Amino acid sequence: MTSRRAPLLDLDPAQVRRARTLARKAGKPVVDLAQAHTTVSVERATLRLAGLAGADHERVPWVNHLVQAVRDEVGLEHGVALPVWDALRRGEAENLEVLAQKSASGGVHFEIPSGKPAARAAADARKDVARGIRTIDRQRATRDRLIKRHGDPEQRPWIYLIVATGDIMEDIPQAQAAAREGADIIAVIRSTGQSLLDYVPEGATREGYAGTYATQENFRLMRAALDETSRELGRYIRLTNYASGLCMPEIATLAGLERLDMMLNDSMYGILFRDINPIRTFVDQRFSRQIHARAGIIINTGEDNYLTTADAVEAAHTVTVSQLLNEYFAKEAGLEDWQLGLGHAFEINPEVPESFRLELAHALLARQLFPDAPLKWMPPTKHMTGDVFRGYLLDGFFNLVGAMTGQGILLVGMMTEAVVTPFLSDRDLALQNVRYVLNAAGGLTEDFHPPRDGFIQTRAREVLGEAIDLLERIGSDTSSRGTAYPQPLLSAIADGTFGLMKRPPTRGKGLDGVCRKAAGYLNPAVDLLETGETR
Repeated sequence: MTSRRAPLLDLDPAQVRRARTLARKAGKPVVDLAQAHTTVSVERATLRLAGLAGADHERVPWVNHLVQAVRDEVGLEHGVALPVWDALRRGEAENLEVLAQKSASGGVHFEIPSGKPAARAAADARKDVARGIRTIDRQRATRDRLIKRHGDPEQRPWIYLIVATGDIMEDIPQAQAAAREGADIIAVIRSTGQSLLDYVPEGATREGYAGTYATQENFRLMRAALDETSRELGRYIRLTNYASGLCMPEIATLAGLERLDMMLNDSMYGILFRDINPIRTFVDQRFSRQIHARAGIIINTGEDNYLTTADAVEAAHTVTVSQLLNEYFAKEAGLEDWQLGLGHAFEINPEVPESFRLELAHALLARQLFPDAPLKWMPPTKHMTGDVFRGYLLDGFFNLVGAMTGQGILLVGMMTEAVVTPFLSDRDLALQNVRYVLNAAGGLTEDFHPPRDGFIQTRAREVLGEAIDLLERIGSDTSSRGTAYPQPLLSAIADGTFGLMKRPPTRGKGLDGVCRKAAGYLNPAVDLLETGETR
C-alpha cells in the first residue's frame, strides 16, 4: 500500500539521510547482538512451525515442555532442532507430540549429535519446519487472492477499530458489526497481562480481562468470521493482533499460519512499558519480523505510547527517533515499506496554544519521512477528561489531521476513552465522526500546503533536528564500553531516553530465557526465512 503524496515540508534531504544513517549506526550493534543469541520463544516457535501444538491437562503447551526438557539436559546453545530430531531418529518417540509428552515426565534422553547423525537430524528438522513455512506462504497467497476478489477499501486512511470483550464468541459478532459500520481493520486486544505470560494459551477462550487471549484457535475463528463478512461486504476486512511480549516469536508464527494481516510489533514497547528484558525483546523481535516479512503482514509500531508518559511536545523528537529505529530494524529483518505501520499520536494537551498546528506539523513530518509507509495515526487518550462533547470534538480534530496529512491507518477514537469500556453506541458515533470528516475533507491532502518557513514547516524541521541530535548523542555514548552489553542504544534505553522509562539490559522479565548461540547452533526456521527458500 502506497500512501497519497504528502504536502512538502521542504526538509533538507541531507538531514533526512543523516537521520537514517545515525539510526542504522545505533541499530546495527543491537542486530548483531540479536543474531548472536536465541531465546526459549524462538525455539518454541520453530517447533510450532514443525507442527507441534496442544497442551497438557494443566494447559501447559507441549512446546514449552519440550524446549524446557532440552534446555535442562543439553542447553539451548545449539538450538532445539539437533537434539529433538536426533532423539526422533534414535527412536525416543514416533513423532514430535509423543516426544514432548514423554519429555514432560523426564522419559527422553537428549544429545547434541555430530557427524552424520547431526546431518541427518538437521535434514529432518528442515523438512518438517519447511512445511510450516510453506503454510505461511499459502496463507499469504490466499490473502492476495481474496483482496483481488473482494477488493480493498477505496478510501484512505483505513479505519481501524478495536474489539475487546474477553470472549472470542462475543468478539466475533461485534467485529462483524463494526465492519458493516465501516471499519476496514479489526484489532482484537489481548487480555491484560498476556504479554507477561511465557506461554501461549491453547484453544478458544471465553474469559479475559479488558481483552481476549491471543491463541491459534481464536485467530482461526476470527479470521473465518471476517472472511464471511468480506464476502458479504465486497471488501477485504483485515485482522490485527499483538506480536509482543514474552511469546512474540510464537504469536507471530501463529498469525502467519492463520492469516492475520497486521500485528502490533514495536522494537521497544515491551521493554519500556512491560519491563521485558531488552536483550530478550530484540532477539525475539528480529525473528518475529522475519516471520511477518514472509507472511506479508503489516506491523504496527507503538510510538504513540511514549506520549502517554512523556510530554507530546517536548518528547516529539523521541517519536521520530523510534520511528527511524523501527524502520531500520524492520527492513533489516526483510520487511518492505508497505509493511511499516509506524506509529504516532494526537496527544498534545489541547490547552497548549497552537496545539492543532503542532499536531499537523508532527503528522506531516512522519508522513514526509516515510512517504511509502502506511502510518498508523492514534487518537487522543491522555487528555480525554470524561466530557464526552469535548472528547467528540477532539476526535473530530484528530480525524481532520489524518485527512489533511494522508495517514494510512486511522484508529477510531471514542469520546468515552479513558472513562469506560466504550458501548456499541459509542463506537457507532465514533465511526460516524470518521466517515463525516473523511467524506467532507478527505481530499484536503491535495490542497493543504503549509507556507514556506511558516509555523508548521519550522516546527517540523525543529523536531527533525532534535531527533538527529539525540541519535548523535546515542551514537557517541561510550558509557557502556567494558560492560556485558556495550551497545549505545541499550544505554539510552537504560537512561530513560524513551518514554521516561529506565530499563537496563541486565534486568527485566524474560532474561533467563535468553541464551548465547554456540558455534554449532542450528535453526532451520531462521535459515529458511533468511534465504527465502521453501524446502
